[in-house]
Amino acid sequence: MATNDKPQGPASYFPSIEKRYGQPIEHWMGVLRQAGPRKHMELVALLKADHGLGHGHANALVAWFLAQRG
Repeated sequence: MATNDKPQGPASYFPSIEKRYGQPIEHWMGVLRQAGPRKHMELVALLKADHGLGHGHANALVAWFLAQRG
């Protein structure tokens, strides 16, 4: 039986984020690391206000970032 190799969850947005904003995902992870300890929606607001990301893309990046931190 074949497995589904397509990214699931927030990572499914990564190709469109990289294409639309011209930066690799690691760039955005660095932006979020530099933002310091903030709540989910505070980080989403930062990406939207300071970097012009749309809500869905910002939310996907923050969800992935916070999940990786544990």
